[in-house]
Amino acid sequence: MSDEEHHFESKADAGASKTYPQQAGTIRKNGYIVIKGRPCKVVEVSTSKTGKHGHAKCHFVAIDIFNQKKLEDIVPSSHNCDVPHVNRTDYQLIDISEDGFVSLLTENGNTKDDLRLPTDESLLTQIKDGFGEGKDLVVTVMSAMGEEQICALKDIGPK
Repeated sequence: MSDEEHHFESKADAGASKTYPQQAGTIRKNGYIVIKGRPCKVVEVSTSKTGKHGHAKCHFVAIDIFNQKKLEDIVPSSHNCDVPHVNRTDYQLIDISEDGFVSLLTENGNTKDDLRLPTDESLLTQIKDGFGEGKDLVVTVMSAMGEEQICALKDIGPK
């Protein structure tokens, strides 16, 4: 046995997987799936019948939850697909910096300053206008596979 101390890199996610396996045949419309390494929301599923030899195939049409790009994939229905863990969290908006980052208040009273303003024009305008008018805004942040983005906005009244 060695007397050396072992140092481990601490990971904040406690080794939790970014995805979990799910049989392709059980994934439905409005579910989530990983296509080409991107977390996507399924907008269409069609299943083909089994051929002479082989599997029924599932044809997925899905939209990337962060950049809204349309992706497609065909998987045998008995095979497993990766499904991302998707979380939505509400934060109160405290400040918007000039460089496009937002300052958010978490539930436990800490601030979260590592998020950019959304790229979606209408949402961006709503956030900037509401903040400029001094409204109390709550933003919904969607996170999956190590990425986070503001996806919705709620007005909880004036400050």
